[in-house]
Amino acid sequence: MTVVDCAGLTVREINQALRRLIDAGEREITVRHPAARHNLAVAILRDVSISIEGPVGYYCGGMSDGAHIEIHGSTGWGVAEGLLSGTVVVDGHAGNAAAASIRGGEVVVRGDAAARAGVAMKGGLLVIGGSAGYMTGFMMQRGIIVICGDAAEGIADSMYEGVVYIGGVIAEPGSDTVVSDASAEEHTEIGAMLTRHGLKGPDTFRKIVSGRKLWNYHRSERELWKTAF
Repeated sequence: MTVVDCAGLTVREINQALRRLIDAGEREITVRHPAARHNLAVAILRDVSISIEGPVGYYCGGMSDGAHIEIHGSTGWGVAEGLLSGTVVVDGHAGNAAAASIRGGEVVVRGDAAARAGVAMKGGLLVIGGSAGYMTGFMMQRGIIVICGDAAEGIADSMYEGVVYIGGVIAEPGSDTVVSDASAEEHTEIGAMLTRHGLKGPDTFRKIVSGRKLWNYHRSERELWKTAF
């Protein structure tokens, strides 16, 4: 295991050090003293494990493809934004827009996630061990979101496709959503997802999918469209 100590280094120097080690063949790297710096471990395009020992700022692990990043602390905005494949695990809480626009891979927030987690997701999996802030899953296009705790207002608002599972209280579903109970088969699948990441959720989940009314505009649904913006 190789260590990158962030003390006294700029963000650019830290990321350059990570790339040099990866290019040299290192596949297990520990990052120490991140001190909540922004943009750490971004655009990592190799199958490498990076363990960050402490909290990070904005956009950690964003635009990566194949990396396995674990953050032993909380994160700022946009963790794992644009992830293509691999995993990003947050041992604490996540700020706004966690897993925004991911196309694949798995993002796990063991604590709570703030507003707009999973916004514009185009694939992949987002697991939230705690509760989720308002507008989580907004304009989601594909993928799966699993929330073990409560979901704030506007959950899955204006989503196109995909599915959101909620184990706690749904404050208010977003526009054009359909809420139902998850099936026995879906509960089995959810359990497997959680177990894979060392999490245990509630016994039952509810499911939200798109009502598909916003896919096409019709004058008779003018009031519905007004509530979506």
